[in-house]
Amino acid sequence: MENLLAPIKAFLKCDTPDEWVTEAVKKENLAVLLTDHLICELKAAQSAMFLIRRYAVDADSAKALLDWLKPYEDFAYRQIGDWRELEKLKLDKSMLVKSGSRYGQDLVDKMVMLIREELHHFYQVLEMMHKYDIEYDKIESSRYAKGLLRHVKTHEPDALIDKLICGAYIEARSCERFAKIAPFLDKPLGDFYISLLRSEARHYQDYLTLAEEIAGHDISARIVFFAQVEADLIRQPDSDFKFHSGTPAN
Repeated sequence: MENLLAPIKAFLKCDTPDEWVTEAVKKENLAVLLTDHLICELKAAQSAMFLIRRYAVDADSAKALLDWLKPYEDFAYRQIGDWRELEKLKLDKSMLVKSGSRYGQDLVDKMVMLIREELHHFYQVLEMMHKYDIEYDKIESSRYAKGLLRHVKTHEPDALIDKLICGAYIEARSCERFAKIAPFLDKPLGDFYISLLRSEARHYQDYLTLAEEIAGHDISARIVFFAQVEADLIRQPDSDFKFHSGTPAN
């Protein structure tokens, strides 16, 4: 596990504060932790889907992606459907790159794999919530992702590159936090979080590799810039405890 985490810790500019870990492992915060984690998995899938729909795939493929995602969104945002049915849903269409797109099959393939895994994780979190008798209820998002995306440039391809870098930081922080709290949780939940480490670590690497490939030039300055933005969000006092929240405010 240390070999897996070493590049992630080098990528992130700061560790998760111990004060956050203390809050995260309190039993009274388990419902918030799992519910917010659930929504984070859905948002990760939505973000990846938005990228390939906007930049890479043809209209038929884009519609197939939306149809695949809709039952998950119906459950999370409108509380429609039975969560036990979600795992049966599959993407049954090959994704085709749209004519004239400058972004290739690699972007599509990596993002479709990421979406598939994030939606599977969404289902697994629901299984954990069921195990711990936690009823799903809607929850407000934390400031974290918005705080990163606020700094994305508005012109292309820089906007896409920045979004991919943000995606890398979100996945890396998730991976780091899974590892941080797993030893302090009940064994089933701790083991579940450990099981997520490998895929989350690959997701961060995929985002970063895509950003570098699409840019075609050195993007280290933007990576360093977002490293500082991300670290500030993690270190700053935050009165709203969530999976990606900052240092708990007194």
